[in-house]
Amino acid sequence: MSENSLQDLDMVTCTAPVNIAVIKYWGKRDEDLILPVNASLSVTLHQDHLKTTTTIACSRSFHKDCIWLNGKEQDISHPRLQSCLQEIRRLAYRRQNTGDPASDVNSVYNKVHICSVNNFPTAAGLASSAAGYACLVYTLSQLFNVEGELSGVARQGSGSACRSLYGGFVQWKLGEQSDGKDSIAEQVASELYWPELRVLILVVSAEQKSVGSTSGMHTSVETSQLLKYRADAVVPGRMEKMIRAILLRDFTTFGELTMKDSNQFHAICLDTYPPIFYLNNISHQIISLVHRYNQYYGETRVAYTFDAGPNAVIYSLHDHLPEFVEVVRHFFPPEVDKEEFFKGLPVCPVDLSEEMIRDINMKPTPNGIRYIISTKAGPGPCVVEDPKLHLLGADGLPKKSAV
Repeated sequence: MSENSLQDLDMVTCTAPVNIAVIKYWGKRDEDLILPVNASLSVTLHQDHLKTTTTIACSRSFHKDCIWLNGKEQDISHPRLQSCLQEIRRLAYRRQNTGDPASDVNSVYNKVHICSVNNFPTAAGLASSAAGYACLVYTLSQLFNVEGELSGVARQGSGSACRSLYGGFVQWKLGEQSDGKDSIAEQVASELYWPELRVLILVVSAEQKSVGSTSGMHTSVETSQLLKYRADAVVPGRMEKMIRAILLRDFTTFGELTMKDSNQFHAICLDTYPPIFYLNNISHQIISLVHRYNQYYGETRVAYTFDAGPNAVIYSLHDHLPEFVEVVRHFFPPEVDKEEFFKGLPVCPVDLSEEMIRDINMKPTPNGIRYIISTKAGPGPCVVEDPKLHLLGADGLPKKSAV
């Protein structure tokens, strides 16, 4: 297929962010529609540091739908991928039938080529599926000129993907309708609302997790008594308190709720039968370090949360971040140079007091943390305007740089 043969090629590239839940989503009440057993709330991370980039092209010359993820062709027949594709095509077809001049009458019938890359570890508990499906749905909507509420479509690919369609602080509403129409994401506050909030991702392992979130959730719903109690008795109150803490920029409450909810999520994993172990020894040491650091100051200065993996996400305020970065360096001394170990937003170096090191009283674990990503809250998906940044070439196939 020559590069000049696809005269009717339409192509769009977009990026979408990772989100990290502070009130966790774990468990579905409807597996097919991906409806959660409880509401959840997350912080959207800045795309300068963690994002998915997706290019989608459509052409009459394409014989079938295809998808490449991080350079490897994947099975396009996956039910969740098909749900997103079919729903966007249905919405595009409906819009075309209204006679909207902004829609392309033919494009909805064309096959698509999809190429997607992450700039962070995939399937390692860093919400890669959330960013990936949010980016897929948003890019398809741009290609087919679909407007309106998209979080319900993204939810059908990956539940938490609905939250990655908005920037800042985002809640995923539980919803009451059986068809899931009201189980959608909604922005609580923009990424600019709390500018002092900072995020550190401590990458303990980039390995793919041994138990995927989908199967883990299913087993938890089937076997964990704690899961039902949490959904019914704990999360509704926590959601109210968390939203209030964000709107008041109350870090103490925000941090304590975040840590308690992370702990309860992993308690459910242990209450699942057979139990699920997402945290490892380094994860436990990070938890201990955070609590010892906060106890040293007599206040909550940093907070941890762990998704379905061993990697820690740390929330703090701008003024407290430099010291805690040095604390992490001291107790998890890296074996790589400074640039490889610390990435993202810069922080100023500070000296640690001997008193603090003595009071924390932990034995250093060399190379326990592979690297740190420093970031903050960021915006939702966006269109990449520069055609040079397309991941697909003029022939509709992945460029070598995307492989």
